[in-house]
Amino acid sequence: MAADLNRVTLVGRLTRDPELRHTGGGNAICSIRLAVSSRQRDESGNWGDKSNFFDVTVFGRQAETASNYLSKGRRIGVDGRLSWREWEAQDGSKRQNVEIVANDVFFLDSRGEGGEGGGWSGGGAGSGQGWSQPQAPADLPVDTSDMRPPSSADDDDIPF
Repeated sequence: MAADLNRVTLVGRLTRDPELRHTGGGNAICSIRLAVSSRQRDESGNWGDKSNFFDVTVFGRQAETASNYLSKGRRIGVDGRLSWREWEAQDGSKRQNVEIVANDVFFLDSRGEGGEGGGWSGGGAGSGQGWSQPQAPADLPVDTSDMRPPSSADDDDIPF
């Protein structure tokens, strides 16, 4: 039998600061709310933004890192799966919710003006990867010796 596919990838902005809590066993759970905007025409034919809002749950070390570095308004990417749950509220009514369980969270902008944290990404559940920041110092000298334009004598060497 063929396997089913349950995968979601979103890019948007946080609508509130992350909420971190821990299970009785000490596992971290972070709840975030993501606004994802798209452009569409309204009834009068004018273009405008329409936002959709998604609840995202992040577990483990990624949850702690998200709680430490993310804040309202930050732009992130989320790769995960949809999870549906149903429960009975205190008033006896049935409630249901679809949320995104994050496998990876990508920090797509920096904190503040001078910012740090841009380019951070988390390894997925079971991937064994931690959070890492790409190292690309801007003050390293760059060798441009091989970036000179070819001389006109090289035109005969073109293979086509």
